[in-house]
Amino acid sequence: MLWSEVKQLLASSYHEERLIALLIMLKQFQAGNEKIRSRIYNHYLKSVRYVNNWDLVDLSAPYLVGSYLQNRSRQPLVQLAKSNHLWKKRISIIATFPYIKKGDFHVTLRLADMLLANQHDLIQKAVGWMLREVGKINPAAEKKFLKGRYRTMPRTALRYAIERFPAAERKKYLAGKI
Repeated sequence: MLWSEVKQLLASSYHEERLIALLIMLKQFQAGNEKIRSRIYNHYLKSVRYVNNWDLVDLSAPYLVGSYLQNRSRQPLVQLAKSNHLWKKRISIIATFPYIKKGDFHVTLRLADMLLANQHDLIQKAVGWMLREVGKINPAAEKKFLKGRYRTMPRTALRYAIERFPAAERKKYLAGKI
């Protein structure tokens, strides 16, 4: 498929067409050279207004943003998190998923800390999810992060973060008694 057609699909008013565009972009990104990956990454960030649903973000951000920044500065993620734009914020934290899988939690925890005050449930869920993923790799790192924050962090984020904890431990966190 031609790049102009992919861009047109991504700008569609139909969710399904935007989804197809992102799936094509993922395939092209995976198969592409550095020039193609750079073009896709840059276009993605310029087109965030079309990546406007949680499933579109979750499907694309780890690969088109996270993977692209793997061996680069992670500062663009911080800038996305500082944005007033819901989807940019979600992209910032979800894009850290590939780093978590490799045991690199620094940027995830930094962004989680920045986003904890955000009251939107889609941000809370994303933060909690990425914290839970950190805990799958390194439970001590997740618990260390939660230790000073669990009493004040939004309950949605906390519930997602502690979802895999034993029931008795979850109850203690939710009661503020850890």
